[in-house]
Amino acid sequence: MLALDKSWTLFLDRDGVINRRLPGGYVCKWEEFHWLPGVLEAIAGLTQNAGRAFVVTNQQGIGKGLMTEKNLEQIHARMRKEITAAGGRIDAVYYCPDLSSAVPNCRKPQPAMALRARDEFPEVDFQRSVMVGDSLSDMQFGQALGMFNVLIATKAEEMEFIRKAQDRGLKIDAQFDSLYNFYASVLL
Repeated sequence: MLALDKSWTLFLDRDGVINRRLPGGYVCKWEEFHWLPGVLEAIAGLTQNAGRAFVVTNQQGIGKGLMTEKNLEQIHARMRKEITAAGGRIDAVYYCPDLSSAVPNCRKPQPAMALRARDEFPEVDFQRSVMVGDSLSDMQFGQALGMFNVLIATKAEEMEFIRKAQDRGLKIDAQFDSLYNFYASVLL
């Protein structure tokens, strides 16, 4: 398994990993943001051991006009405040407002958000980074950058795509049903 220490960087997807995903919808205001069980404790424990921690999230609700960047930044500010109060930290949140059809596109699986993190935090080494996500695009993002891939397998509709991609060489290093269980396996 993984020996997480200060030389490692943690990349976390948001919806479905940190907070409940809204099926067919978008978290557009704080009242719609609901922590998944054990996430605050998990982030506190993981970030006390990792060198850096980032959230990388596709947010095409902005591109669709369902929310503004200001709305999203308010959600992320509150999220970070509660993580800090629980003893954890997020060094930066990177999001892509692009529609999936936009060209060029910063959405995962494209590496733009990770490259921006490395530009702002030059000590980030993708070979010593962990991508924790719940979708095929998260796993492709991590694999393309040489990260240790952790799948949070909660999206039944996505699992068939992921299995087929694994048959074609998609690398998933570990699989759990929650961020808390990943944390427990690594640090408890």
